[in-house]
Amino acid sequence: MTKRRSKSLLSFTMAAALLVSLLPSFASAASTEEQVPVQPKAAAVSVQSYVDAMQPGWNLGNSLDSVGADETAWGNPRVTQALIKQIAAQGYKSIRIPVTWDSHIGAAPNYTIDPAYLNRVQEVVNWALNENLYVMINVHHDSWVWISKMESQHDTVLARYNAVWKQIADRFKNTSSKLSFESVNEPRFTDGGTTDETKQQQLLDELNVSFHKIVRASGAQNATRPLVLSTLEASPTQTRMTALYNTISKLGDSNIIATVHYYGFWPFSVNIAGYTKFNSEVQQDITTTFDNVYNTFTAKGIPVILGEYGLLGFDKSTGVIEQGEKLKFFEYIGYYTKQKKIATMLWDNGQHFSRTAFTWSDPELFNMIKTSWTTRSATAESDLIYVKKGTTIQDRKINLNLNGNTFSSLSAGNTILQKGTDYDISGSMLTIKAAQLTKLVASGKLGTTATLTAKFNKGADWKFKVILYSTPTLSNAQGTTSSFSIPTQFNGDQLATMEATYASGGNAGPQNWTSYKEFETAFSPNYSGNSIKLQPAFFNETQDGVVNLKFYFWSGETVTYKITKNGSTVTGTTS
Repeated sequence: MTKRRSKSLLSFTMAAALLVSLLPSFASAASTEEQVPVQPKAAAVSVQSYVDAMQPGWNLGNSLDSVGADETAWGNPRVTQALIKQIAAQGYKSIRIPVTWDSHIGAAPNYTIDPAYLNRVQEVVNWALNENLYVMINVHHDSWVWISKMESQHDTVLARYNAVWKQIADRFKNTSSKLSFESVNEPRFTDGGTTDETKQQQLLDELNVSFHKIVRASGAQNATRPLVLSTLEASPTQTRMTALYNTISKLGDSNIIATVHYYGFWPFSVNIAGYTKFNSEVQQDITTTFDNVYNTFTAKGIPVILGEYGLLGFDKSTGVIEQGEKLKFFEYIGYYTKQKKIATMLWDNGQHFSRTAFTWSDPELFNMIKTSWTTRSATAESDLIYVKKGTTIQDRKINLNLNGNTFSSLSAGNTILQKGTDYDISGSMLTIKAAQLTKLVASGKLGTTATLTAKFNKGADWKFKVILYSTPTLSNAQGTTSSFSIPTQFNGDQLATMEATYASGGNAGPQNWTSYKEFETAFSPNYSGNSIKLQPAFFNETQDGVVNLKFYFWSGETVTYKITKNGSTVTGTTS
């Protein structure tokens, strides 16, 4: 969600780094002691084994971390015990419960947390522990709301932060060690005006050291409770990971866990600059990132939790990234983090698992994620098979990414297709016969006419959509910079990206270091409404004059269009 401000700031940081690399060349609940899962104080166990047991994990995002009056402030319903039970039933072993404390903290000097709110946090924690889940709680959006002002308001911020952790530590000191504490989520100080990286690291180090001292001094289970420390902004850059490693080494505590967040190679993650596919560059970013994470921490005896992961475009729509490309991303990151012994916690602010219906918005995506917990799945170069209406249909060759698996069968609906007649398979090359494709599009109706399911010896199935299409057509339009849509007959096709350049030369729109605009931020297809909307954000950074647009579709078709902007008036014409 756009209200998840820290992710938009993270994407800004990533965008800046990318730009440098591209030029020239992310009711109170009663709380009683008997409700709290308690265990006798025990000697520290292997913290790597602890993290291993947390895999896989899930984030209860945009609930208790909401900035506002209560946990419903950002649109999600009140958390229920039934939801927590359902998360455990999905196969998750741990849950991260982000908590924003700001509006529930009293005045100086005591900074007393509202007892009803602390009880509510404890209630949700207890529900999770009672489901045998490992649990992580933290200080979440407080990071940018007030902790970010630490340089200019040092004593006040530190006193408030310390007071919050003293109260949290005291409340949970007798709770099961399956509860861990994270010092602060995505710690950042730029919001408060601190731009010097060295100073930011100093401030974070001071917070982490203070947090560690407070929790350990509170005794009981807290003497050995696993504590989670984040890099600056939870960024997995080498400089920031090295700084965290130095802090952890200084503390000399074997029960500390490092955490970073990862939302993919930024251009792919938001669909900008033409990065519509999970290509070798996107995959290499995963490999390089988690090799560095492993070498900095895990290989040196410090376990790692990937506290959040996903794709940044999901904050606007899970459709920003095409389905097959999305599946390949999640398959690979699940595989590679498993190889590096990193526990993963899916970020879910409500866009994945319904908080009331307890169903997945994209069951195919969840199945791919879940399968990656135990094994690799085969994928393919695409999940789309386009057939243009009125053309001679040819055999279609599709390269499979077997990922160590072997092909078993191909079916269309409930019908198992015959090798040699309907398709051929040679190594990783799957060939769909022209005769079979002809049957599958025989209805003549534009759009998806069939779904082919490829099965393998293990892992998730891979589904191909067979789509009959004609070249999309756009029509003339009139509108304003706040409301402009291009009438579009998609004719079965699907939009991949849009390019925008001035007729006089140069790139138009926001992020003008690239001509390929950001999906949903600059433009948005409306398939049911037969239109492509150019967002106000696009016009906000577009000069008056003629702009040439080029729309790229997944079939391989491109369609050109011209708009003329004059103040707040926009005219669109077909090319």
